[in-house]
Amino acid sequence: MKSTQNIPATGKNDRFSSAGFILAAIGSSVGLGNMWKFPYITGENGGAAFFLLFIICLIVIGLPVLLAELAIGRAGRGSAATSFVKAGGPKAFGRLGLLQVIAPFLILTFYVIVAGWTLHYAVMSFSGSLYSNTDFGGQFSSFTEGYMPIVWQVVAIAITAWVVAKGISGGIEKFNKVLIPGLIILLVVLMIRAVTLPGAGEGVSFFLNPDFSKLSPEAALVALGHAFFSLSLGMGILLTYGAYVDKRQSLGPATLAIGAGDLIYAFIAGLIIFPTTASFGIEPDSGPSLVFIALPAAFSAMPLGAFFGGLFFVLLAIAALTSSVSLLEVPTSYVMDRWGWGRTKSVMIIGALVMLAGLPSALSFGILPGLTNIGGKSFFDWLDFITANILLPVGGLITTIFAGYFWKRAADAAGLKAGWFRVWLFMLRYIAPVLVLLVLLHTTGLIKFE
Repeated sequence: MKSTQNIPATGKNDRFSSAGFILAAIGSSVGLGNMWKFPYITGENGGAAFFLLFIICLIVIGLPVLLAELAIGRAGRGSAATSFVKAGGPKAFGRLGLLQVIAPFLILTFYVIVAGWTLHYAVMSFSGSLYSNTDFGGQFSSFTEGYMPIVWQVVAIAITAWVVAKGISGGIEKFNKVLIPGLIILLVVLMIRAVTLPGAGEGVSFFLNPDFSKLSPEAALVALGHAFFSLSLGMGILLTYGAYVDKRQSLGPATLAIGAGDLIYAFIAGLIIFPTTASFGIEPDSGPSLVFIALPAAFSAMPLGAFFGGLFFVLLAIAALTSSVSLLEVPTSYVMDRWGWGRTKSVMIIGALVMLAGLPSALSFGILPGLTNIGGKSFFDWLDFITANILLPVGGLITTIFAGYFWKRAADAAGLKAGWFRVWLFMLRYIAPVLVLLVLLHTTGLIKFE
């Protein structure tokens, strides 16, 4: 009989299947970042040369840290906060691990808001009402400054909570088994539409022809930071998912599959965004407003634009919801592990807290002026800044230092051959911590490049 000791309380010995685990992990990394952030940071840093730099960062730093998180989670069979100690580490890492529970909770409070925006825009696009007024900037401002985002926030958190409450195999795995193939189909359809637009070749050329003169130390750190964020590292997700992975699952190939899924998504996202922006004369470095203001203008001008616009926002909604499910599982796993609560009770309480804690972010676009400008940023932007630029790099440092210096069982847990294990350990001890620390110092403004 299989032991259920140290497995998070899910009501049964709930585990991912091999394929389900990989799809769920890809679902956590395939989020909004690669669709609405990756294009504009690529646009700002020279196109294809930056994409190549992103690939290098993903392979050299992202994959070793990803493998470490999965191995710690599976060895510890606990939550993101307890797996470090249950895997055999010092008790101090239990307290440090709490940061990887706090971070996804805070991210989820504003992430479901944006997920709600994507659902709203999908409905508006399919109905055609999005294109009845060509002032897309005014439409977006009017929407975000009202109370409707709260309604869609409730819808997004309700869908997320419903999936997580159903458990690992019956909820998260099934959800991703349906949505990830659907997401792939949408990606391919939208890519074909984008690259066949008039003038799309210029955008494809910008994305695929590298201009290495545009690279800089700052671009390297931006690429590293995005590789880290896009793989969902430092936020407890892969630690938590690792606890539900069968011990017979080979983590090395799974790590490569997850990294490949994230990279392919980013690549196809580029082949959607850049040809579309080139065809309609839109700047690809226009920031997050690219998705909700500039691209609707493009869809309004193309044949069957309402249909393709609707597909695009459904794509974004799928990416957002698969990520929000993984974010909610982290604090849910923690409270089940810490207090022994049932899954449904845990999800309901955490979901309600996420909803309440997210209200200041939802209301920080104009309804409550006091939340719109706090030291030059809105409440929403401050949460985004603190989590992405401080908590996630710190979480990554905790993982690399633990696996590189304090974890005696790392060799057995990782399941790597001797040569690959030495390379992995070298990266975790000497390369990853230094580069992650540089990202932390750069994003917080403590070091700058001219």
